Amino acid sequence: MTSVNTPHTSSRFSRFSKAECVLVLITMVWGGTFLLVQHAMTVSGPMFFVGLRFAAAACIVSLFSWRSLRALTLLELKAGSFIGVAIMLGYGLQTVGLQTIPSSQSAFITALYVPFVPLLQWMVFGKRPGLMPSIGIMLAFTGLMMLSGPSGASLDFSPGEIATLISTVAIAAEIILISTYAGQVDVRRVTVVQLAVTSMLAFLMVVPTQEAIPHFSWLLLGSALGLGAASAAIQVAMNWAQKSVSPTRATLIYAGEPVWAGIVGRIAGERLPGIALLGAGLIVAAVIVSELKTRAKPATGEILQRESQG
Repeated sequence: MTSVNTPHTSSRFSRFSKAECVLVLITMVWGGTFLLVQHAMTVSGPMFFVGLRFAAAACIVSLFSWRSLRALTLLELKAGSFIGVAIMLGYGLQTVGLQTIPSSQSAFITALYVPFVPLLQWMVFGKRPGLMPSIGIMLAFTGLMMLSGPSGASLDFSPGEIATLISTVAIAAEIILISTYAGQVDVRRVTVVQLAVTSMLAFLMVVPTQEAIPHFSWLLLGSALGLGAASAAIQVAMNWAQKSVSPTRATLIYAGEPVWAGIVGRIAGERLPGIALLGAGLIVAAVIVSELKTRAKPATGEILQRESQG
């Protein structure tokens, strides 16, 4: 009886795993938070709000993890601290850059994290991306550039642009660090550490940036709690899902964040230009293309087996 698992009957697409579906879901949540952040920035400075938001997130995860926190290991403390520093550099330096450069330039430079992830993996770990993921990376990067608009591509390496560029490397480092430690640490404990470290560093940044401490408002409190809950869910999901999803694959999924942000903005009444819609389409295509599998040559043993069965 011949085997049914032949190349002719196998699917050209590999199905999305449960972990990948979770990453798609949290990317949707991530994209939806930008509108809330814009409203929060009307009552608070960026560094103080990042500190408040991540402090709320750390408290939320701690409530569900307080019993296991007593078993915190040195590796989890180290991993959470490294990831927390990367998150803070990503958020903080991007915010610093936005004080002197337009948002279109910031979006263009930030889009570099998409090719930076596989490039850093190759340089540091010697892990070369496959053909289809590489094509997906190029499509996603092109789509993100289109979303940023033509005005974002003019660069003269001002201090604001350099700060944003460093923040982009930090974002790529965060994704790689999460994947590096994912299988060695407890998800909840390491998430608490990274959220707490991010919060403390953000509050410390209030001093050198000379940011004013905002007055109490219900909008500030509600935004911090709501976005804190979103950040808690996002970071726990990233730490859990990247145990089985490669950094390159995860990056392609995260690249969809501005697409979801654009959808939420459109629902709120904002209009996207045609080139931005095309860019969004390329990002979606990038995720699909990266799932395509190149047909490998059958092994010699398989060829002999098929010939004997024929």
